[in-house]
Amino acid sequence: MPAVDYEREYNNRARVPEHPQIFARWTADSEAFRARIGRARQARVCYGPTQREFIDLFDVRPEAPLAVFIHGGWWRSFEPALFSHMANGLNAHGVGVALPAYNLCPLVGIADIIAEMRRALSALWRRYRRRMLVIGHSAGGHLTATLMATDWPAQDATAPPDLVPAGYAISGVFDLAPLVQVSMNQDFRLDEAGARKLSPALWPAPRGGTLDAVVGALESNEFLRQSRLIVDTWANAGAVTRYEEIEGANHFNVLDPLTDPASLMVARLLALLPKS
Repeated sequence: MPAVDYEREYNNRARVPEHPQIFARWTADSEAFRARIGRARQARVCYGPTQREFIDLFDVRPEAPLAVFIHGGWWRSFEPALFSHMANGLNAHGVGVALPAYNLCPLVGIADIIAEMRRALSALWRRYRRRMLVIGHSAGGHLTATLMATDWPAQDATAPPDLVPAGYAISGVFDLAPLVQVSMNQDFRLDEAGARKLSPALWPAPRGGTLDAVVGALESNEFLRQSRLIVDTWANAGAVTRYEEIEGANHFNVLDPLTDPASLMVARLLALLPKS
């Protein structure tokens, strides 16, 4: 069997040459979304001392269901403002959406980003006292799994063990070992032991939790493998899992259904929302 070309498998921008146009569309659509909903339905709260430790809130109200969207960018690029419009589909159904920011590699490590996301969700818990659905894309899919597998009472004595009873990981990475071999690792600074430690596929599964791993059908074999891996591994350990390939979708436009209130993806997210 030939060796896997990890550099090629994980280079999503090279696989999707039209990515600049997609990013430009995201920028325009996010700006239009924020302008349309108005300032009264938007807020920003800080959860830590650095400039990137903040959460953008869209239509988040005390009694409304709460979902969290965590952006990707290989833990080293992007910011929530690029993804504001991803709240549109759920907002249309009365669901509040929180978009946390985080510091980026190589300024911080992946373990630091996991810790920041835990603090962000703890801040949301203290503010709204609601369990939440976490949705994450790419590196955000990795973070989604780590948050589901977190010992929440150890993080915050007031938090329920199932603070994140369900997750929806889109094009996530759950086995970080291959990333040791890619050029991006100059920013991740992973060695083999560190990659294993930060791979949620190797963590104790959240028994009784529900994780959907969704991936674009046009993505690389490695991204398909990553989603199948977490689904199979966690299912064998007592979690409820589901694997889905989105027909015709690549690593970036796989997110488009989040913006459509009538999409099957939004319908699935509504079904995954915690009841209280």
